[in-house]
Amino acid sequence: HGSGGFKGEVGQIEERERFPGRRKKRNKRWLVIDRKVYDISHFCRRHPGGSRVISHYAGQDATDPFIAFHLDKALVRKYMSPLLIGELAPDQPIFEPSKNKRLVEDFRELRATVEKMGLLNPNHTFFILHLCHILLLDVAAWLTIWYFGSSIVPFLFSAVLLGTVQTQAGWLQHDFGHLSVFSTSKWNHWVHKFVIGHLKGAPASWWNHLHFQHHAKPNCFRKDPDINMHPLLFALGKILSVELGVKKKKFMPYNHQHKYFFIIGPPALLPLYFQWYIFYFVVQRKQWVDLAWMLTFYVRFFLTYLPLLEMKGILGLFLLVRFIESNWFVWVTQMNHIPMHIDYDKNVDWFSTQLQATCNVHHSLFNDWFSGHLNFQIEHHLFPTMPRHNYWKVAPLVKSLCAKHGIEYQCKPLLTAFADIVHSLKDSGELWLDAYLHK
Repeated sequence: HGSGGFKGEVGQIEERERFPGRRKKRNKRWLVIDRKVYDISHFCRRHPGGSRVISHYAGQDATDPFIAFHLDKALVRKYMSPLLIGELAPDQPIFEPSKNKRLVEDFRELRATVEKMGLLNPNHTFFILHLCHILLLDVAAWLTIWYFGSSIVPFLFSAVLLGTVQTQAGWLQHDFGHLSVFSTSKWNHWVHKFVIGHLKGAPASWWNHLHFQHHAKPNCFRKDPDINMHPLLFALGKILSVELGVKKKKFMPYNHQHKYFFIIGPPALLPLYFQWYIFYFVVQRKQWVDLAWMLTFYVRFFLTYLPLLEMKGILGLFLLVRFIESNWFVWVTQMNHIPMHIDYDKNVDWFSTQLQATCNVHHSLFNDWFSGHLNFQIEHHLFPTMPRHNYWKVAPLVKSLCAKHGIEYQCKPLLTAFADIVHSLKDSGELWLDAYLHK
């Protein structure tokens, strides 16, 4: 195929998602993979990974994210062939000038090395043992109240065990969601529905919809849903905070956000927001299979604790568990990204996109377990389908590639990483205030 006018056309493509709700003429959405041009304007709604995640690459070369996210690339390419509308003209560069050519080539070489070393192959024993430790803690929580009664000490101890179960099941569903446990997508998806649905009471479709966007464009405003709390609740990142201030926008007293984060952040996210929003999500999108899986969790929880506690005791236990999980979840998930670079999508290469938005936390047995190996967030973002027990093996190779290209590879102690969330909120709040008052 020939596509001489591709450069102009692709440059004009916009993502409709940038202005949700506005009735605009639907723009063509094209993207490039391996020099081939695909029209995804209609396909994006049928895209198994979600319509938004693929639309975020409209008008861009998406070769590296395509390779990173898909297991059976040959099968996916078969489905893509009807979407093929042309190829880049021979005189066109492989990718946009905003991308570092040498770095892209070096990263693709690293990817090939990772595949040859077998670092994308899972150790099933690791995941079976992880599931077993979750189920054992779940049983231990029930036995604690059954044996010691429902007075305050066994009740709280049981809640801590159940909070641990929920958090660790959260890390485990993340493994299946990223297709990193089985060699086929189908098996990963099925077990993902069981772990997130039956063990946690949440919908797999909701997690996929949000989480893949985050991986595709981390810390890119209007593309990464993980930073959607800007600007309604927080002013995030130096660039966006100053922009808010210059525009004289104030939805919250952002100069105090490092204080109110402790109230509306870690304690509130799951019990006050996610817990109710997930039901709205599945009903609105008619995800009845997910809803059925979710209901099995709530039925099981209430039936198993009904012989031991009164109704208000069960509800209290459930909300306390969600409160414990929420604190744990928010501190761990925010430590890798909030203190890093946050901006609009500048369409830089895959390696730079992930490194500027991500930092690591020191490797230790406790840190690995506590964070579900998300202390290796950099490696996880570069290779999202890699099983987590291999992150530490690829880390030195990633570090050396960073050193070669003068890119900062940030790795810090766990408590420092937690503190940096608060420090970065304080800094961006002050930048907003200064711009709001003086610019």
